[in-house]
Amino acid sequence: MIEVGLKYQSRVVVSEDNTAQTLGSGDMPVFATPAMIALMENAAMNAVASALAEGSTTVGTMMKSSHIKASTLGATITAEAELVAVDGRRLTFVVKAWDDKGVIGEGEHERFIVDRERFLSKL
Repeated sequence: MIEVGLKYQSRVVVSEDNTAQTLGSGDMPVFATPAMIALMENAAMNAVASALAEGSTTVGTMMKSSHIKASTLGATITAEAELVAVDGRRLTFVVKAWDDKGVIGEGEHERFIVDRERFLSKL
């Protein structure tokens, strides 16, 4: 059963692979905004994964986020997602990310519960 309050944290270390320079979202060797968004989405996906019916998964449909502070190579980034609303198949999460110096981003993320096979068959 999917209930408000489910949480999960995902972590990554800033490396050349997830910098703005490498991902093309900027030209400096700092943690990329797209990498932060992906980490937040990963935390949300995992927060509810074990509560879903067999054959179901979630897909991201909306992200509103700030990225307020840069993180350097070697920094550990943690993203947390907390489920704050369930409306049928629509799930709403509060997300935030931080490094050892404090919050680097925060926002709201929406995911929808889908049947994996049905979803893929429509592509």
